[in-house]
Amino acid sequence: MLLPTANATHVAYIGFGSNIGDRLAHIQNAIHALSKTEEITLEKISSVYKTDPVGYEAQAQFLNGVAAIQTSLAPLSLLHTLKNIETAIGRKHRIRWGPREIDLDILIYGDMCLQTEKLVIPHPEMHRRRFVLAPLAEIAPDFVHPVFQETVQTLLERLEHDKSALKKEDCVL
Repeated sequence: MLLPTANATHVAYIGFGSNIGDRLAHIQNAIHALSKTEEITLEKISSVYKTDPVGYEAQAQFLNGVAAIQTSLAPLSLLHTLKNIETAIGRKHRIRWGPREIDLDILIYGDMCLQTEKLVIPHPEMHRRRFVLAPLAEIAPDFVHPVFQETVQTLLERLEHDKSALKKEDCVL
């Protein structure tokens, strides 16, 4: 694995979600904060999808999507930036997989594979989650997952048996 070099930019895909309060406003605020971060250029944003919760199911439905960015931030610096945005929007950490005002996850960072105590890239559960793969396939269907060596579209097609609710919302970010 090569570490990012100074001033080089890398494509990263950021998953976003919210299921507390004004979900769409939280997502819009997160996207706005990303776009105002000097080391980040927002490239594409998927549609927003209404999805059932995963893990802890006794909670409201989520709004989810994916943003493609170019960044000169190293992965851990990008993670720190995302956590700062979550805090600024009002995220409170409750229970794992529980309700949240906003959730921002690094799904992919170039073709990097990274495993640290704080961060695993690619996101270790993304290949099992329609609420990640459907919006990612919308903006990057031919992106090849660095571990599975299959396109995002192929990974999504493998989840067709997954009947969890996934509905594209009619809204603009």
